[in-house]
Amino acid sequence: MRIGRVVDLSRRVEPGMQVYPGDPGVRFEPAATLEEDGVNVLGICMGSHSGTHVDAPYHFIAGGARVDELDPGLFVGPAVVLDFRGKGPRERTTAGDLGPYRNRLSRDVIAVVRTGWEEHYGTPLYYDHPFLDPGAARMLIEAGVRTVAIDALSVDETVAEGPHPEGYPAHRIILGAGGVIAENLANLGALDFPDPFVSLLPIRLGEADGAPVRAVALELTPGS
Repeated sequence: MRIGRVVDLSRRVEPGMQVYPGDPGVRFEPAATLEEDGVNVLGICMGSHSGTHVDAPYHFIAGGARVDELDPGLFVGPAVVLDFRGKGPRERTTAGDLGPYRNRLSRDVIAVVRTGWEEHYGTPLYYDHPFLDPGAARMLIEAGVRTVAIDALSVDETVAEGPHPEGYPAHRIILGAGGVIAENLANLGALDFPDPFVSLLPIRLGEADGAPVRAVALELTPGS
């Protein structure tokens, strides 16, 4: 196989970018400059779930694996794009919605949930994305899937403040099964080729509950 196109599925990390309500904002500050120090070095302060990122089990599961402990194989593989762009604001994606994709789901694939909400990134409407209900999350796990990605802020409903009314059930089901979650994917419309191969490899942050990702999709074609 040879690589054709490489599609960037990542958000640009920058100060002022949209983050989950209550998460730390992104701040940049020069630590050294060419003019004064002979080199450019950037000081960066941000949360572990800034921009396009992955959640490790430790994000919600006591004693769960941290991001640096996870098998890198969880973050790479062929993608099955689950197209739910017909869903409205804060609408649930159910196990029934997953039915047409059931025979394509397995431990070998990354399930990429396409809500279309990436179009609202940077606006208040981005917080009102569709989400996976517990039945849908459970069906993915029962099918063998261990990596779930989404083009929205969260696989669960986003709450502006206070405790989550349902306790983040999709996160708990997926992460509780030893799986991982990638959020804030972008540019899914560019996946107009069959069988994209996706990489969601995170920064190997020690003891972290999650980490930013440079997510990409590869078009693999026959040849050498």
